[in-house]
Amino acid sequence: MTTRLTQMLNIKYPIIQAPMFLVSNVAMVTEAMKGGIAGCIPALNYRTLDELRAAIRELKANKVEGGAFGFNLIVNKSNIKYQGQLEVICEEGCDFLITSLGSPEETINQAHAVGIKVFCDVTDLHFAKKVEQLGADAAIAVNNEAGGHRGNLTPEELTSLLSKELTIPVISAGGVGCKADIDRMLSYGAEGVSVGSPFIASIEAGVTDEYKQACVDYGAEDIIMTERISGTPCTVINTPYVKKIGTKATWLETMLNKNKKLKKWVKMVRFSIGMKATENAAKKATYKTVWVAGPSIAHTKEILPVKDIVAKLVH
Repeated sequence: MTTRLTQMLNIKYPIIQAPMFLVSNVAMVTEAMKGGIAGCIPALNYRTLDELRAAIRELKANKVEGGAFGFNLIVNKSNIKYQGQLEVICEEGCDFLITSLGSPEETINQAHAVGIKVFCDVTDLHFAKKVEQLGADAAIAVNNEAGGHRGNLTPEELTSLLSKELTIPVISAGGVGCKADIDRMLSYGAEGVSVGSPFIASIEAGVTDEYKQACVDYGAEDIIMTERISGTPCTVINTPYVKKIGTKATWLETMLNKNKKLKKWVKMVRFSIGMKATENAAKKATYKTVWVAGPSIAHTKEILPVKDIVAKLVH
């Protein structure tokens, strides 16, 4: 399975274990690398820069031939840790960065200066063209089957469009739970896939057994969109608690979001509250279960080691 992505990262298979808030960790990425794929962790999973630095050093020590590791950066103003995170990552080094929710220009410039590849999340052709012009090494096409913050176009629509219009590789994100899905994405013109939700129900994932078991018990039909997490539509499992609180922003948030001066601050507050709720649900058993996942959990039948999940994806 040789593509420009496998050549760029020196990996065996064109798969990135997607960065997942609170879920991804060193153990998961280490096992991903052993399986011949790339693994990525959100920098926000680390409370301090020292913890982030320690994780990078551990992954460098664990790296094996045929595997690669990287980090995801939220590059908009809501992430007050962004500058420090970028600095530490560039100092310590990794194989690649994935940028989300903002302009990647500064990240691309600083990362390229130290030999780190930069892939950028995009949901449409306009932004994809923009990141290509800024020097991105690949575009991650986030489609409407992705978990968490997703795009509006189907995998076929978005991947086919971007692969025709861009000269950089396109990595399809969303809707992959088995090898047939990977083959389908590659047939649309993708040169790799980003896979997240199937890895939530892994032995190594840093979340509760209840969250992992929910990915086994629920299916694609149980995934819904909510505005109650970060202020931006996000896919979650439709648990009894989610049904109770509803999926729409409150009337006050809706009203304040219409005010240009207040909109940014309202989003920052909602993001902070939503991330705390998500953290509580992921890290401890609680009746307030807000579990982020995508429809590809339909392929999750049991909790397995990462190595077995990778094997199911490539064979």
